[in-house]
Amino acid sequence: MKAKEILRNIPSVDKILNWPELNECLEILQHTHVTTVVRHNIDDFRERVKAGDKLGLEHLKHNILDELKDLISPYFCYAVNALGVVLHTGLGRAPFSKNIAKIVHDASLGYSRLQIDEQGKRADRYKKINRLLQILTGAEAGLIVNNNAAATMLVLNAMAKGREVIVSRGQLIEIGGAFRIPEIMDQSGAIMHEVGTTNRTHLRDYENAINEQTGALLRVHQSNYRILGFTKEVPLDELVQLAKKHDIPVIDDLGSGALIDLSKYGLPKEPMVQDSITTGADVACFSGDKLIGGPQCGIIVGKRAHIEKIKKNPLTRALRCDKMTNVVLEATLQLFLLNEDTFIRNHGVFGILLKPLDEIKKQATRCARSLRTLFPDNLNIAVRPDMSEVGGGTLSTEQLPTYVMAVRSKTMPAQDLARTLRLCVKPVFGRVTGDTLLLDFRTVLKGEEKTILEAFKAVLKP
Repeated sequence: MKAKEILRNIPSVDKILNWPELNECLEILQHTHVTTVVRHNIDDFRERVKAGDKLGLEHLKHNILDELKDLISPYFCYAVNALGVVLHTGLGRAPFSKNIAKIVHDASLGYSRLQIDEQGKRADRYKKINRLLQILTGAEAGLIVNNNAAATMLVLNAMAKGREVIVSRGQLIEIGGAFRIPEIMDQSGAIMHEVGTTNRTHLRDYENAINEQTGALLRVHQSNYRILGFTKEVPLDELVQLAKKHDIPVIDDLGSGALIDLSKYGLPKEPMVQDSITTGADVACFSGDKLIGGPQCGIIVGKRAHIEKIKKNPLTRALRCDKMTNVVLEATLQLFLLNEDTFIRNHGVFGILLKPLDEIKKQATRCARSLRTLFPDNLNIAVRPDMSEVGGGTLSTEQLPTYVMAVRSKTMPAQDLARTLRLCVKPVFGRVTGDTLLLDFRTVLKGEEKTILEAFKAVLKP
């Protein structure tokens, strides 16, 4: 059918609304909203046909029905991460720790206590989180905002608006989502004063840059960016001593932030929040949803005078977190109070990072055995060693040994198989290498083998 004929045959909105396939949607959704979807799809279909796309009227019908179904279906649903990236931004970064789902459920059933005291009066919403942060980091005070980019901007705005902030050129990073230190600095109202070179910055560079307009010294953790070879960075303790000499504060942007020493477990060492505070940083900020393993938020800790000033800043209200973020972060931080074995057993991220290799292999082997039983003639399945990634911008270049289930279908290309698994009610995300779908069992949680099998049954129908 030629384009002109297809355009002439596009049904009217009223005719489409009488399709039997729309009866169920019209019973659930308001007529006005269904009409809006139909009109938008007709307009889009018409423009694409005019542009030369080879589309039939069945395409229009499928698009309308698919969008209406999608509108009343949850997008933010449970998913299986078999990609092997522990802190995967697209999959919500850190999986929450054990028992937090119940805490969230209970807190969301009705009203919940957020900022009200025993006398029924308005209270400080940061009180409990503040106390946990004091104990865990050794800081005098703390608060949270909606992410670490917000935390960085807020700290700069509150402590150095209109004044110069000295930072090494080697720390002017850009990380995921186009977060750039120079742009954050500009938005905060602080004036960036770069010192040193890309690969080498000395203490004298900071000292020579200090003047009457200096508002702070800033250290930025480089996250997923590394300079190797002929390099030089000024240690935090030297920055602190220099800042004390000139009576100016030091701000330490730790990026992911760590509350335990990762090197104890054979992982690369990340700067610990406690070390920053002990060394003398006036304020430190870091993410709550990476190595902390909590919800997306930015955590700010430091000296009480600075934290109080930040709390009173108008931006703090604009960037503050809701009740659910507070609920999840409280429960997550409480885990760090527990003894080491209990912590690792219950913490979502560390449970995955420290998952024993033999356990990963057994889990993959069990799932492969069940899948072979279901599809003896359709699938070629092997369990083999591979490497996972930590991800999340903190240790994103670091890899961990793992075992993957390598799946090849005799009836479906690997890319198509991966796509259809992603479209399941409980989507399964794997990675494709050549003509093979790889499901990485480091990031497949205990019990998710059943979900994987159900997804394959829905896709391949044994």
